[in-house]
Amino acid sequence: MCSLCGILGGNEHWADAVARPGVYTRSAERIDRRRERARRVALANRVLSIFALSISDWQGTSYLLSTRTGKTEIIEDLGHLWPAAEKLLGRPLDPLAEAFIDRLEGEADG
Repeated sequence: MCSLCGILGGNEHWADAVARPGVYTRSAERIDRRRERARRVALANRVLSIFALSISDWQGTSYLLSTRTGKTEIIEDLGHLWPAAEKLLGRPLDPLAEAFIDRLEGEADG
C-alpha cells in the first residue's frame, strides 16, 4: 500500500479487517474480526518461533512481541513486526531467506 492510502485510510493497518460503512469486509461482526486477529497471531507465532520470538494480542489494539528471555516490544500492527523483531534480537532478519523458508516448510511437512 502506498503512503497516501495509509494516511487516508485511518489508523487501522491495511491487513486488519475493520467494519466501516461502505467498505466490504467478510468480518463485519466484532467477534469475527477478533477471531481473524487470533488466527493472524497464531500464524505469526509459527513463523516467529524459528527466531525464538512470540507475539500476543494486547486488548485487540496492539501486539506484544517478546523474546524467550522476556524482552518485550509493543507494536501497533503487523506492519511493524519485522523492524521490532530485528531490534529485539539485535540483528537483521530476512523472512524471505531461502534457508528460513525451507525450515518453515519443513516444519509444516513434519
